[in-house]
Amino acid sequence: MEWISVTDPRFRPYGQVLGGYDFTEFLQCMGRRTPMPEDGTVYVPSLAELEALPVAGQLRDRGFGGLEVQIGYCNGTNFRLTCLEYHRTSEIDIACDDMVLLLARQPELEEDFTLDTGRVQAFFVPAGTAVELFATTLHYAPCGTQPGRGFRMGCVLPRGTNLDSPLPPEAAGEGRLLAGRNKWVIAGPDTQEAAQGCFVGLRGPGIDLLAPA
Repeated sequence: MEWISVTDPRFRPYGQVLGGYDFTEFLQCMGRRTPMPEDGTVYVPSLAELEALPVAGQLRDRGFGGLEVQIGYCNGTNFRLTCLEYHRTSEIDIACDDMVLLLARQPELEEDFTLDTGRVQAFFVPAGTAVELFATTLHYAPCGTQPGRGFRMGCVLPRGTNLDSPLPPEAAGEGRLLAGRNKWVIAGPDTQEAAQGCFVGLRGPGIDLLAPA
């Protein structure tokens, strides 16, 4: 699977690279205060130490126009696509290590909200780079770039995103995908997310960055 740089014009429908922020303290705090699982991933929506950094106010005011935000992290070791999710708002991701984002676009969903995995593209994000993923971009946990090497990623979203869903899943329509606040999920079959009751809508070959080409 081709890894496309986020500086490539092909990334533009999915998001943009952000400039003008100093993430020096942020990256240091991520290294000191956030764990790196050797297997699987961990997601923490909000971490007080990250939200107390000077750059947090800039991310709130410049990145989200003054909306209250939560700043957390997604760390771990992962090389497979198990799910995709989207929000009604953009998400800012800050790569502390080289990583790959597996992305698709909401307009590529079928009318029944399923998605052919052939639509998924892989985008390489170098360490120290921050990207905005547009609200129409389907995404999930990042992937590492080498066997045995994990990733740390800061994650900025409007406060409350990914917490408990305000409604139970509906029987039809987009309501089937609602899995949390501001969180709509499309799971692959035979995944942990599917076993937890998420809508199963990924069709086609699985994606594993470590699989032979």
